[in-house]
Order: sequence, then structure tokens, then C-alpha cells
Amino acid sequence: MVLHNNFADFVLFLYVHMAHSDSDYHSAEIEVIRDKMAKIFPKEINHEQKLQDAVAQYKSLTKANIYAVIEGSFKHFDKVKFSQKYKVYTDMYDIINADGVIDESETKALEELKKIIDINSSATAA
Repeated sequence: MVLHNNFADFVLFLYVHMAHSDSDYHSAEIEVIRDKMAKIFPKEINHEQKLQDAVAQYKSLTKANIYAVIEGSFKHFDKVKFSQKYKVYTDMYDIINADGVIDESETKALEELKKIIDINSSATAA
């Protein structure tokens, strides 16, 4: 299931996913996302609206659909270099660490994301 037309929008979806993975959308996590948005959307005028739209989209999905979007999107954006995907992975760590506490659910979400990135990188290398 692919919902995003470009990799940057998908990355924002992943950021929101990580911030929500512990069911506590902490203000420090939101600030990290806002800082990262300035880099992935340098020409975007209204980052706040874009973030609100991404959160609304995320909340409208079931957990199963969220993982279908993540897996499908990584396959869809297969031309994106592994190094760029891995940078997204490290950004996720920044987000979950922003509030000073890394919850077990956040660790699990990060590990699941790493597996998807690794699976897709080995599939495109074959």
C-alpha cells in the first residue's frame, strides 16, 4: 500500500510513526520532527500544516495498514539509495530519543523499520 507521491512525504509519515510508536506524542519529539522537516522540505512554506496533515493521515490508518504502507512504500521507492534510507533510520533514533526515554515499543518499531530497510536493500542488490 503506497500513499505518498514522493519519498520526502513518506519520510514524514515515518517520523510521525516513530513519534506515535509509544502512544505518547511528546513535544520534544514533535520539535525534532519540525527541525528535520526544514531539511526534507526546504521549499515548503507551511510545515505546520504539512505535519498536521501527516498526523491526521497516520491516525486514520489501522496498525496493519500502517505497516503495509511502510513495507509497500520502501518497495515503491526502491531507487532511493540505501545510504539515504539508512539516514532516515538514524533520524528515527533521534526522534524516539528526543524525550530522553526510549520505550520498548519505540525500540520494537525501530527494529521493524531496520528489518524492512535491510530486506529491501538486499532485494535490490540481488
